[in-house]
Amino acid sequence: MPRKRSLYSTQFRQFGPTRRRFLQGSAAAIAGVTLSNCRQNIADAPDTDEATDAAPTDGGGGEEAGVLHVYTWADYTNDALVEAFKEKTGIDVIVDVYDSNETMLAKMQAGGGDAYSVIYPSDYMVQQMIELGLLTSIDKDRIEGLDNIFDKWQDPAYDPGNTFSIPYAWGTTGLLYNKEAVSGTPTDWEYLWENQGDLSRRITLLDDVRETMGAVLRSLGYSYNSTDPAEIEEAFDRLIELKPAIASFMSFGFEDALFGGDLNMVMAYSVDAIAATLEDERMEYFVPESGSSVWTDTMIIPVGAPNVDAAYQWSNFNLDPAISQMSTEMLFNATPNKVAFDNLSDELISNTDLFPPQEVLDRCEGIAPVGEATALYDEFWTRVTSA
Repeated sequence: MPRKRSLYSTQFRQFGPTRRRFLQGSAAAIAGVTLSNCRQNIADAPDTDEATDAAPTDGGGGEEAGVLHVYTWADYTNDALVEAFKEKTGIDVIVDVYDSNETMLAKMQAGGGDAYSVIYPSDYMVQQMIELGLLTSIDKDRIEGLDNIFDKWQDPAYDPGNTFSIPYAWGTTGLLYNKEAVSGTPTDWEYLWENQGDLSRRITLLDDVRETMGAVLRSLGYSYNSTDPAEIEEAFDRLIELKPAIASFMSFGFEDALFGGDLNMVMAYSVDAIAATLEDERMEYFVPESGSSVWTDTMIIPVGAPNVDAAYQWSNFNLDPAISQMSTEMLFNATPNKVAFDNLSDELISNTDLFPPQEVLDRCEGIAPVGEATALYDEFWTRVTSA
């Protein structure tokens, strides 16, 4: 199949697993990865915490002072970053991954909060976890680099003043497709219904209730965050109408099927989509004209977290502009760090899939908690996915 040579450094691309793809066990389990020059560059970054010269201490009732447990989206770290952090601090990092905010929340509510020092919830989930009392407030005296964050993330609606969270990355949700396998030029969600016959069993939607139901709501002209029972039910009915054409609901692992021709179009996060378009020149990504979501993912410390000292060191490490820049270059998650952004190549900055123009962002919504309507979303989602 035709493959597109990456515009960006191949030493970075080799470390770029898709955003929501599960790794087996942990990021540290990736065997035989050559860290090459990028690890050296990361390791040369300035110290991120004065405490890194001393043995880390257990700050939250956990066990191993020399181990940091992270719970995150699959490609928000990799061997290069983990090894560089260990070289700098002497702390081992063990990473577990999840495929949706709801999966993560369920684990936290089942008592998993005391198993992890750092977690990466999305914006709306931060707000929900604050209301549930699951997050520890951030000690700003122990954080370095928050002033490098763009103004729009200095006082976000989901967490005023970043009291409980640290902005880590942002992006969009849209449709990724094989240009040689579909007719015309798709521009909106409506394409799925208009071409349902041709796309039958060759499309996937995200395995995420708020993203997929939100997309259907926008296709109907409603808000991604509708709390109107009639609108939510109408979206459910429309999704049921499309169900025969859907191969599966999946948030990760679609690449082989898409490249190989078993799928023609997938709903995807921009990070995965960018990697796919750089891997294969037949792939195209767009944010639907009727609107979609723009998300921010964050770093938080849960209540009862073990090794809080290491959590702050990890947070400061990732806030360092050099590290944030490397993460964007390796993993294609858009950085909210203005210093890191200014140091990116013109090719990356001009990639409109990575950094969309304002007119695209203007038609997007951030996902927000929907209160009592959550139960209705969950009920309809169970009916859709089990049908």
